[in-house]
Amino acid sequence: MKIIMGILMTGLVMSSTAIADTNRVDGQRPDAPELAAPGPNAVGVRTLNLVNKDQIDIVNVKDGKKPMYDRPLTVEVWYPSDGATRGGEYKNVFLRDGKTQVTLHGQAARDAAPAETGKPYPLIIISHGYPGNRFLMSHFGENLASKGYVVASIDHTDSTYENKVAFGSTLVNRPLDQLFVLNEMERLGKDKDSFLNGMVDSSETGLIGYSMGGYGAVITAGGGVTKASTEYTWGGPDGTLEINMAGTKEHEALIDERFKSIVSIAPWGMTAGFWDAEGLAGVRKPIFFIAGSDDSTSGYEKGVRAMYENSINADRYLLTYEYANHNAAAPIPAPVESWKPVDNLDFVPFEHYADPVWDTLRMNNIAQHFITAYFDLTLKGNKEMEAYLDLVPTSGEAIYAIDKDGKAKPEHNYWKGFANNKAKGLRLEHMSPK
Repeated sequence: MKIIMGILMTGLVMSSTAIADTNRVDGQRPDAPELAAPGPNAVGVRTLNLVNKDQIDIVNVKDGKKPMYDRPLTVEVWYPSDGATRGGEYKNVFLRDGKTQVTLHGQAARDAAPAETGKPYPLIIISHGYPGNRFLMSHFGENLASKGYVVASIDHTDSTYENKVAFGSTLVNRPLDQLFVLNEMERLGKDKDSFLNGMVDSSETGLIGYSMGGYGAVITAGGGVTKASTEYTWGGPDGTLEINMAGTKEHEALIDERFKSIVSIAPWGMTAGFWDAEGLAGVRKPIFFIAGSDDSTSGYEKGVRAMYENSINADRYLLTYEYANHNAAAPIPAPVESWKPVDNLDFVPFEHYADPVWDTLRMNNIAQHFITAYFDLTLKGNKEMEAYLDLVPTSGEAIYAIDKDGKAKPEHNYWKGFANNKAKGLRLEHMSPK
C-alpha cells in the first residue's frame, strides 16, 4: 500500500509541476470576464529602495522610550513600457515560510524603457497582508500597468515573510507607509533623473490593500480605529497607535486628497475591536470592499460586511465570493514549490495562497475585471464602466437572454462582461452615502 501511495503522490506532484512550474502571475482562464484581459500596453517593472526617515521604531518601543530610525521600504513598480522587450521573471521571491525562494514569471520586462506618451498615468499603490510581500498581488500590478496605470507595490518592513516581527509595527505603519510611498512616487514623477519622470499623475491615485493592507486602506480612506484598540497590550505599544484613532488631528492628517478611490480586500480588524460605527463613519473616499463569505480571519457578517454597512458616508461596493475564505481574490496562484510541507510552519504554505472552494486564477480574473471597471471609472472618469458595476446584486438571479442574432432580449440583465453561466457564486452590492 505504501508503494502504491508513493506512486500516486509522485504522479500528483509531477502533474502539478507540469501545470504550475512556470509560476505565472499573468494567467487568464478561458472563462475570465471581459475586463480581466490585459490592456494594450507592454509592461515594464523596476525595484525601488526607499527610506522614510525619522520614524518611530515600533519594534523597539519599550519603557516609555520611543527610538527613531530610518524606515526602509522596498517597492516594486510596474508601468507602461515601450514594448521593445516583453515578459520576464521575478527572481528570489520568498514564499510564506520565509526561507524558500522561487522564481515567478509574468508579462513585465525587467528595467524596460518607459512608454513615451507625453502624459502621466494614474497611480495605484498596493499593500499586502501580514505577512506578505510586494509580489503577492503582482497579478494586479501587471494587469493594471497594461491598462495605463503606474503601480507601486510595497514590501512593508516588519511584515514580510522573511521579516515578520511585532504586530504593532503593522498596525501603526500601514497608512504611514501608504502615504509615504504616494509622496515618493509624486517626487519621482517630477525628477528628471528618474525613469518615472512625467509618468505619474499622483492627483489621481488609487489604493489596493489586502488583509492588513486592507486595514491600512480603510484608515487611508478616512476610517479611524477605536480608542480601545490603541490600548491592547499586543497592539501598538505605548500609545503609538493613537495616530490612527478616530477623532484625532494626527489621524485626520493622514487623509490625503490625492487618494481618490480605495479597494479593500478582506480588511482585518472589525471582529478584533479595531472598528466601530463612529470610526467607520469617517470613511469618505469611494471604497470597493471584496470578501469571501466564509472569511475566518477577518470575519464576514460581523467583519467585512459590517465594515461595508457602517461606512455610511462613502460611496461603496461589496463584492462577495460565496463560500470563499480569507484568500479571496488577492494572492497569486500558489507557486508549485509551496505545495510541499516545510519544517517551520504547521501548515503547507500552499494554504496561504489558495482557497478550498474557489480556483485562485478564477478569483484573480474576476477581481481584475471589477477593479479595472472601478478604477477606470473613479480615476479616469470613464462612464462606460458604470455598466459593469450597475448589476443585479445576486448573480444567480440575473437573466441571460440573448437571441440567435446576438441581441439582448428585454429581460436580459445578466452581469455585463460575463458569458452565460460564468458569474455564478458572486454578489455585488452598492450603497450611496447616507
